[in-house]
Amino acid sequence: MLVLRFIGVLNAAVWLGAAFFFTFAVAPAFFTPEVKEIFHGRFWPGVMAQFVVERYFYLQQICGVIALVHLIAEWFYLGRALQRLNVVILGGLLLFGFVGGFWIQPRLHELHRVMYSMNEQYQAVSLSVAERTAAAKSFKTWHGVARAMDIVALAGLLVYFWRVTHPSDDLRILSATAGPQFRS
Repeated sequence: MLVLRFIGVLNAAVWLGAAFFFTFAVAPAFFTPEVKEIFHGRFWPGVMAQFVVERYFYLQQICGVIALVHLIAEWFYLGRALQRLNVVILGGLLLFGFVGGFWIQPRLHELHRVMYSMNEQYQAVSLSVAERTAAAKSFKTWHGVARAMDIVALAGLLVYFWRVTHPSDDLRILSATAGPQFRS
């Protein structure tokens, strides 16, 4: 029981810590004036940020799956009832992780390349100004959606972390004296 609880708390702590560190330290660092100056613009910092975001979503997905396995293990081994709020929060976090990693992030990657007229090998190609402008507008919208999802996921992770570190004591373990009493 203690090992299972430790795994759940450790996973939630890593997940929450990584989300805060990425959202407030790593992601903004790519677009500081110093980084833009070193790389002579926004294209290469954007490419580097996308590679880090890809790894970040892998971490989100792995932590989400571990949390799901942990929730099921507590239910199965400890007899702890599945609490609806925990299931909803975890389901939402998993959904955000998979949608962000497999749908939004690749879309942003493609729009970023079109904005800067680059092909898959990062070589310049000629695209019309209208195509690049449309890509930039779409990129801005999808980036806003991704950032909003990050903030909602952070809030969900805070609640999830609180609930993992402060579980209700609703274990269905019966004591030997709680069973039926036989009298002669």
